[in-house]
Amino acid sequence: MSESNGAALPTEPERRLYQQILDQGGRVVFREAVEQDPTGVLRLLELGLLVHDAGDQSLTAVNPRLVGDRISAELRAEGTRMLLRAEEMPVLLEDLTHAYDATPRRADRSSVVQHIDRIDRILERVRQLENEATEEVLALQPGGVSVGDLQPDSLERVRCFLTGGAAVRTVHEPAALLDEATVRWAEAVTGWGGRFRTLSEPFSRMTIFDRRIAVVPASTDNSSAAVVEDPAVVSFLVAAFERDWERAERVRWRSADREGESVVPVHEQVGRLLAQGLTQRSIASRLGLSERTVAGHISRLRELHDAETLFQLGWQMRAGDEPAGRA
Repeated sequence: MSESNGAALPTEPERRLYQQILDQGGRVVFREAVEQDPTGVLRLLELGLLVHDAGDQSLTAVNPRLVGDRISAELRAEGTRMLLRAEEMPVLLEDLTHAYDATPRRADRSSVVQHIDRIDRILERVRQLENEATEEVLALQPGGVSVGDLQPDSLERVRCFLTGGAAVRTVHEPAALLDEATVRWAEAVTGWGGRFRTLSEPFSRMTIFDRRIAVVPASTDNSSAAVVEDPAVVSFLVAAFERDWERAERVRWRSADREGESVVPVHEQVGRLLAQGLTQRSIASRLGLSERTVAGHISRLRELHDAETLFQLGWQMRAGDEPAGRA
């Protein structure tokens, strides 16, 4: 099948020429038509919309319906041949594919770290990695979220990511609890299964996608970033995140428009439950923490209240919860 029959349709000038021939009864003198528009006559002949009668040197218009049916049949036949060819292609290249898979790869260390200098380009790359992630996003985020993160389309992407079975874990500084945008973001995402904690220690910004790619600062002012794909480095960064995550505290994220509710740090929740007479194991079960983590909180509370025993600490916590003026 020729290319002209397969892809190109008559142009506007060619359509006008065809219409003029129809206006003349559908039959014209070949020489006169060629003198008027030689290129158009040739194209209409190629398409089959005109036929040349060598006997009387005339051109006759052909029913476009017949031409369309013929071209459609040719296209379907060509499409079938191309589909069959496409099915055969993997088999035809099978020997080369096996050879490629069997060839040992040499790690190209120059390609596993990409440096990005401009803030807008960093944000663009991070958004791209967020869209490509399918399993998990881990983040150490000293600052709060941006207003753009609260846009409906951004929230919808996160919701679809989490409801599809993926995970999001983020560590913030305690100051994030005072940032309304961050609190609203964490409250919404927590409702879909995201998890957030706060860490009262200095830490650097870092985001890890599917435990394969990490984005870390490449300058002290965060004006440049490094995108790391080296498996060994990414594994090291994941371990660092997990270490900070274990030390971080759980909090309840409640925005200011939620009346009667506030953000209560985990150590205060532990203290309140201790004041109610719950055991260390019961507190761990109630808050969904390990007994080791609860023991760490209790140890800090004992130091804070200068309590020598757990009984003294519980007594002091109960006294602290009583209204002023009560014996």
